[in-house]
Amino acid sequence: MRTSPQFEFPPEQQVALRQARRWAWITLGYLASVIVVMYLAMGSSQAMKTAWLEDVLSLAPSIVFLIATHIAVWPPSKRFPYGFHRVVSIAFLVASLALFGMGAWLLIESITKLVQAEHPTIGGVTLFGHTFWLGWLMLPALVWSAVPSIVLGRKKLPLANTLHDKVLHTDANMNKADWMTAAAAMVGVIGVGLGYWWTDAAAAAIISLDILYDGGKNLRQVVFDLMDERPTTVDRATPDELPEKIRRRLKLLPWVKDAAVRMREEGHVYFGEAFVVPRDETNLAAKLQHASQVCRDLNWRVHELVIMPTPALEAALEGGDATNDQATNDQAENVDSSTVETSKPSAE
Repeated sequence: MRTSPQFEFPPEQQVALRQARRWAWITLGYLASVIVVMYLAMGSSQAMKTAWLEDVLSLAPSIVFLIATHIAVWPPSKRFPYGFHRVVSIAFLVASLALFGMGAWLLIESITKLVQAEHPTIGGVTLFGHTFWLGWLMLPALVWSAVPSIVLGRKKLPLANTLHDKVLHTDANMNKADWMTAAAAMVGVIGVGLGYWWTDAAAAAIISLDILYDGGKNLRQVVFDLMDERPTTVDRATPDELPEKIRRRLKLLPWVKDAAVRMREEGHVYFGEAFVVPRDETNLAAKLQHASQVCRDLNWRVHELVIMPTPALEAALEGGDATNDQATNDQAENVDSSTVETSKPSAE
């Protein structure tokens, strides 16, 4: 059985990967300190408990990223001819399920405490011979759980775009949003200190909703990835333009009359097929090989593209692209068509 080519990140992505892995390890070390500090200051506050559990769950994306980027570059084998790129989605599925399940459980617990009108108590603590309200320790602990997280998120976000890594992108966005969890927990703690018992459980419910939302959103996205949804940008906001760029590039080849492309996303890279209607079938095998190399040279994410000649394109394969032919042809004129003549065929 033929296997797909061995995958290696290009030089720019290798540099970004080393930086991203370093920030992931820093994140794990930082979160470990947050977990310890939050646990020591937690007391009986439901909001603090929920914020602490969110910090524990925040370990998952960084761990998933480190494991997935290690396994994804393993060489393909006879048993796994397409390689191990899917491990990124599989690992993220496990983390998303954990996040979603914990968010649901915490939300139910918080609502239960509100319904039962359970009054939390935030007592005093004695340190170095002085006794003071435990809330004065909770508030700095919450600040420590939020501010460095925002910085880490901003550091990881551009690296996620460079690597086209959706796990790292989600991790960065969760880090950037941690200030909202800390703010909600602070409101709950201060509210209890002022005598409003319900603010603690209400703050816990808000944090739980945030955890549940993140888990549900991530779960939906990773399921779509595993179902071979059309490729999207790293922030999942819009469809990726790369398949359309490949189609336009193929149509610039002198011997290609028409073309259609379908692609699927596996981790950092894309696999796919292109269907071309040849104008001239002379030396077709060499032309197909050359066309495949030309398409792979467009972007490092095009890992493997199988090009099939066909007498005509079916409507189902075109997928509505024909309606955009005029607009895309205008854009295609800006592509340097001279590379078609100068590029040399390369063996796969």
